[in-house]
Amino acid sequence: MNSPVCPKIAMLGMASENCTFSKARTKLEDFEILLGQRLAQTRYPFLKKTLFARATMLPLMHARALPGGMITVETYIKLKSDLLEQLESALPVDAVYLDLHGAMNVEGMDDAEADLVDAIRAVAGPDCLLGASMDLHGNVSKALVNQVDLFSAYRTAPHIDTLETREKACRLLLETIENGWKLECAWVPIPLLLPGEMTSTLDEPGRSLYAGLEDFDNLPGILDVSLWVGYVWADEPRAHACAVVTGVQGSEDLPKVAQIVAARYWAARDNFRFNVPSGSLAECLSQAIADTVKPVVISDSGDNPTAGGAGDLPSALAGVTKRDVYFSGLKTAIVVGIWDPTAIEKCTAAGLDAEIDLTIGSLADNQHAAALHIQGTVEHFFDHDPVAGRQVIFRIGQGIQAVLTERRKPFHYFSDFHQLGLKPEEADLVVVKIGYLVTDLQKLASKAYLALTPGAVDQHVTRVDYTRLERPMFPFDTDFRWEPEVRLSSR
Repeated sequence: MNSPVCPKIAMLGMASENCTFSKARTKLEDFEILLGQRLAQTRYPFLKKTLFARATMLPLMHARALPGGMITVETYIKLKSDLLEQLESALPVDAVYLDLHGAMNVEGMDDAEADLVDAIRAVAGPDCLLGASMDLHGNVSKALVNQVDLFSAYRTAPHIDTLETREKACRLLLETIENGWKLECAWVPIPLLLPGEMTSTLDEPGRSLYAGLEDFDNLPGILDVSLWVGYVWADEPRAHACAVVTGVQGSEDLPKVAQIVAARYWAARDNFRFNVPSGSLAECLSQAIADTVKPVVISDSGDNPTAGGAGDLPSALAGVTKRDVYFSGLKTAIVVGIWDPTAIEKCTAAGLDAEIDLTIGSLADNQHAAALHIQGTVEHFFDHDPVAGRQVIFRIGQGIQAVLTERRKPFHYFSDFHQLGLKPEEADLVVVKIGYLVTDLQKLASKAYLALTPGAVDQHVTRVDYTRLERPMFPFDTDFRWEPEVRLSSR
């Protein structure tokens, strides 16, 4: 088959990481929708490279939401319809690049990514090449592997190779068309499901496992080797780790490499640990008091919005404010950011410097913690954050500053604090709703702790009430043997 002189590659996708244990729902207004040139500039700046001048690259539409609860059916149907309409308007195309996450969950539906790809396949046609980039915290199913021709997943957590992975998937699509390759995937579902905080690639054994994927990159016929740790807070049958190797059809190395990668991951299962000391909130606060170096950063991990938590639980703030119990060794603390638009309204009505009684948190998630009733002072307003909307600094006592947000927002960067006039580098204690620390927070922390707080994304996964996982599954089951069984995609 002759390849097109200038192949047309459509680019589109939908990405969200959705926790099935959260009562919150992800709705249309939670999605950022990018179209055309703005999409190219924001997510695909690599298209300016000379390589992609060999093709007609068509950035059509991408919809992305902050991790949260399940997507409502109405929202999914609307976004799916819009994506398909965009694709139909671009036909015919030689390939479709799918910009996915892999842990998208929709009310009443298993395997939302497979449903979306099925629909895209129906529009694009059976001979159209489909290639996907995904987060390593996605879940891969048989249905997905049998519809997608080419995969590429992140190899870093925290994710610092997002652009490189998107570029790689697009480059491989172009090279496949130009060379007339027929592709095949060898894959191995692995009965292992751990939180991302245990499988960071900054630490062993994750660091060596993911670095080891490079050993296979240059083998003849191999295009991509990917390893998913999976998304642990989805109670569904496709939730598990997975190895997928994409290559030229008939390559003898495809099943061999898939088997090796899966076996390596399974063999390391007992060696995964949290990369910082962990314990209950009370234990972490006690350690923070005893530490002589400051600032100490504590992750309120059970309500982490970047993993799908509601972001509205005030339990960490409640613990910090028990000054007589925990706080004797600390003078200043910053607690960010609790999602509570109702509390924002009350602070706004009261005005700057007002001393008020405030009820904070547990609007969406009232299962894992009660709302906090507390007195404090409205210290600062900030209205210009594109993610959080309005924000309020609420001062409790002399040394505790709590940041309330109108919309859910993780605090990852120094700029998130500094734009509010906060100086986390001068605080004794900083509490953030996150799991493992991203780069700026790593730089900030003289010492870090992971608080195993209750919430929809509880890091203590063996105490979570799963009912639909395929069993046996480590670490929920530990007394079973397993050997990699390689499967080949049916396309």
